[in-house]
Amino acid sequence: MVDSRRFPQIHHVMRKKLSTSGVLEDLYARPGHLLRRCQQIHIGLFLQELARFELTPLQYSSMFVLSSMNGIDQATLAGLVAIDRSTAGNVLMRLESRGLVRRETSPDDGRARVLLLTPKGKKTVRDAADAVARVQERLLSPLNERERKAFVSALRKIADSHNDASRAPVRGEKIAALG
Repeated sequence: MVDSRRFPQIHHVMRKKLSTSGVLEDLYARPGHLLRRCQQIHIGLFLQELARFELTPLQYSSMFVLSSMNGIDQATLAGLVAIDRSTAGNVLMRLESRGLVRRETSPDDGRARVLLLTPKGKKTVRDAADAVARVQERLLSPLNERERKAFVSALRKIADSHNDASRAPVRGEKIAALG
């Protein structure tokens, strides 16, 4: 081992390393940091598993909602998926350009436009289901069944309790349906 007292430049680096290790431990123990890291990991897993579908998590989530709530408008979709309306517009534009979603005039209100999954979009949601399940399995693989349920329950509790603090809170039927 090198005697850092004899080599001042090494001593400085080692002292700095020791002083920052507490900072890093503090950072790595923060729930917000850990949630951001888990989000990064989820996106990485999602993009690996769904590469052949060329979908992002937001695109898939939007299509998944439309698969059971076909005919809702863009503002409702944005509220249910918890994204802002501008992001929803960008997501839908990409899905529309790929022939997965289409917009039509509402039969109830000629001024409103509703969103519909195309047959290709419906098939994509069905075909991607196994890959999405693999993403969830891989993400939670370090946890046993009891830990998984507790983890998801805790995440839901945090998300629901702080929903209004979000820049894009969940709005609409989601909260009523879960309540």
